[in-house]
Amino acid sequence: MSTWDADVAVVGLGAWGSCALWQLAGRGVDVLGVEQFEPGHSLGSSHGGSRMFRVTCLEHPGLVPLARRSLELWHELAGASGTTLFENLGGLLIGPEDGRIVGGTLRAAREHGIEVQRLGRAELAERFPQHAALDPRDVAVWEPSAGILRPEESVRAAVGLARSAGAAVFTGTRVHKVSLVGGGVELEVGSRVLRVRQAVLTVGSWLSSLVPGMPLETLRMPITWFRSTAVDGRHALDRFPVFMRDLPGGEVLWGNGSDGPYDVKLGLEVHGRTPRPLDPVTDDRSVVAQDWTHLTDVLGTRLPGLETAPARVSVCMLTTTPDGQFVLGRPGGDPRLVLAGGCNAHGFKHAAGIGEALTDIVTGAATRMPLDFASPDRAALQGESVAADSP
Repeated sequence: MSTWDADVAVVGLGAWGSCALWQLAGRGVDVLGVEQFEPGHSLGSSHGGSRMFRVTCLEHPGLVPLARRSLELWHELAGASGTTLFENLGGLLIGPEDGRIVGGTLRAAREHGIEVQRLGRAELAERFPQHAALDPRDVAVWEPSAGILRPEESVRAAVGLARSAGAAVFTGTRVHKVSLVGGGVELEVGSRVLRVRQAVLTVGSWLSSLVPGMPLETLRMPITWFRSTAVDGRHALDRFPVFMRDLPGGEVLWGNGSDGPYDVKLGLEVHGRTPRPLDPVTDDRSVVAQDWTHLTDVLGTRLPGLETAPARVSVCMLTTTPDGQFVLGRPGGDPRLVLAGGCNAHGFKHAAGIGEALTDIVTGAATRMPLDFASPDRAALQGESVAADSP
């Protein structure tokens, strides 16, 4: 009788872990998945009803090929599961032409041959009147390939297909400790120990608790939904698609229109200020007024036609790295362990491609695109002073 419970364990079945489990099982790997809650839960970083997908990734040049491959795999997952996961309604990037968002988007489009359309300020105001109080230098980029992904449905679809392909899935099961042993890994889950030859850790904001010393920081990101007061349907998703908008002072307003059971979803990133840190194990995730009061002040002038108080507020978590890039690979080349973390608030769109890359790493296959910029052994994760990659 084998002393191993499986060849591979995927620990954490959020966006990245569920996609890795799906593809490992699909390749015939003897794999099990461990999730401390239930697939599609709302306590991590893979929930909220919708997530923006775009190919014009301004965060790093290496992410564009990953996004393209992810889109192919999202369609594959949707077809295999019979579920609608991606809605291709286009996306809007707004701000000064030399700013981070528009400038980075245009640069990515030029370098990778992505079809986009530049909208001048007047055309932007005419086509998307929902965006008011435009600044004099504001222009926009329309990306036809953009749209929204359904996070909870995507996670459940991937886990369901993995189960159908033979993966064992343990839910309501938290891994408290990961120990590297001769020829494999031991996972402590309550009074039981699971023994596998390789472990893939895709636990999001809990990664630092399982791998001490990782320079990751977990931050609190409120997600806020507002009801429209307009009677002309201007805030419906097909007329008010996903967007990111540069505002003065380093703020970025983002969101998408209402769709069926979901109201208008909005959020505010504040670059240059310190977001509230969050401990995923001990901190209270109750909503407080400061989660949304500043956003409502912004909406009054920038996105009129919405109720002044949110209809719903939820707390999401994002995990950041010093250089803003993902962590993907084997630390120190250890054949027993694969790490995947550091979503940096833009990881969901890439989950399908990351799941494939993790599967390639586990099985010893070459990844489809270079991922050196996400190596767990890169200088930025070793305490060395390096500049973040330019978007």
